Amino acid sequence: MINKENNRILELRKLIHRYNYEYYVNSSSSISDFEFDLLLKELEDLESQFPELNDPNSPTKRVGGDITKSFETVNHQYPMLSLANSYSKEDIIDFDTRIRKIIDVPFSYICELKYDGVAISLVYENGQLLRAVTRGDGIQGEEVSNNVRTISSIPLILSGNPPKKLEVRGEIMFSKAAFLKLNNQRKKEELPLFSNPRNTASGTLKLQDSSLVAQRDLDCFLYAAFLENSAIEKVFDHYQFLTDLGFKTPSKEKKYIQQVSDVNGIMNFIKFWDKKRDNLPFEIDGIVIKVNEISLQNEIGNTSKSPRWAIAYKYKATQVTTHLENIIYQVGRTGAITPVAVLKPVEISGTIVRRASVHNADQIEKLDLRLNDVVYVEKGGEIIPKITAVDLSKRKKDSIPFNFIERCPECDSELERDQGEAHHYCLNNNSCPPQIKGKITHFIGRKKMNIEGIGEETIEQLFNAGLINNIADLYSLKKEKMLPLERMAEKSVDNILIGIENSKTAPFHKILFGLGIRYVGETVAKKLTSVYSHINDLR
Repeated sequence: MINKENNRILELRKLIHRYNYEYYVNSSSSISDFEFDLLLKELEDLESQFPELNDPNSPTKRVGGDITKSFETVNHQYPMLSLANSYSKEDIIDFDTRIRKIIDVPFSYICELKYDGVAISLVYENGQLLRAVTRGDGIQGEEVSNNVRTISSIPLILSGNPPKKLEVRGEIMFSKAAFLKLNNQRKKEELPLFSNPRNTASGTLKLQDSSLVAQRDLDCFLYAAFLENSAIEKVFDHYQFLTDLGFKTPSKEKKYIQQVSDVNGIMNFIKFWDKKRDNLPFEIDGIVIKVNEISLQNEIGNTSKSPRWAIAYKYKATQVTTHLENIIYQVGRTGAITPVAVLKPVEISGTIVRRASVHNADQIEKLDLRLNDVVYVEKGGEIIPKITAVDLSKRKKDSIPFNFIERCPECDSELERDQGEAHHYCLNNNSCPPQIKGKITHFIGRKKMNIEGIGEETIEQLFNAGLINNIADLYSLKKEKMLPLERMAEKSVDNILIGIENSKTAPFHKILFGLGIRYVGETVAKKLTSVYSHINDLR
């Protein structure tokens, strides 16, 4: 009997996968919604009767229901590098010039839309979705497989003749219609509205209940394939390869992608979509330009953070005006003092902005900022708010320029500024609280000592309780002194202490990077420790 039921389950899964692909990828359907729902209900009932025939990639997983208490950290087989940004034709010309200095053979570029969403890596084995991982820091991300399985445009089982192992990269996002629908529903329920699709997509992927993710109608475009012994020679050919496997890819017909041969072709694509982007069913924040030939990409290579063979062109940010209410000062872990503008709250690109970085004293002087000025604010790279200018026509006659502070706002030490330095510094690095906490927070970070179970709030709590006053104090923490602290349950304390103990096996370059010495970043730390194998030699 079970063979008969098993065959029916397999038949239903195959049918429903096909109908899902037709509807969510090809925007067509050969059956009615009612008929589809009947098939899905039959499959749900059979899987409930025969739990031993469970399949993590069954179409019933689309509705969610799995609970993920914590998201496991997973290393990427291929680093997920971020793209360098450009904002003008001159930047694109510079990029093209750098490419042509490295390679002296004919080549082409591929231009594609830069989707305003969340980068994702999908790993398939034997044609079935194995796991989905966020970008994270590019080296490792968080596994969000249960939530990604609910996204209807992502195939759970591949079509055609898939390779034994395949990694696919793409962007998970909200369509404009889905985001509007979500906020309209929240309005009915008298819940706070979400600010923008990108941040909401990122937050949705971290929800513990996958059934809530399923209700939000996320979408996904896939555009890059990674596999062993690939015969694919051009980026442009990736799209057809992925389409044949059942992925939703950027449309050639709708001009979402285009092959071009030079800077003029790139700029024509950029200008076309600058005029048309408001008509797209989803948000974009720019254009991605890549060298099309994969063998040449390998020849050009990468920096530690970005591919040299690709760049992102960012469209001009939305600019608004608001009032400058104050300038406050923050102390970084290196003692650098950063002025921050306090603004009358204003909306930019769906986000309420209350503060903007002013970088340093020179920037305050350059902008000639004064209390109650009307200032122009935009999001740099569509993310970080910044003041770009002052509306002098609205300045009050009795306004007074800001004078940069002379003493640390946290420990009252006198500030110093070396010749040629942009920042003022507090040199009281052993007693200034933000510097101490900042150094410890830097030390425990993922690319440094990667101490799990502890974060910035915990550092603050331990510091305020007098249990840590420097990095070394982490390694002297005692369970009995931590347990009385608020929100410190026994399991939490055990996890922190295990994380600290595990960090003792970290390689030397991570320790050196973690110490937060000025000018010693990840790359410099690796170079130094490749020559000096012991800290005494380096000293």
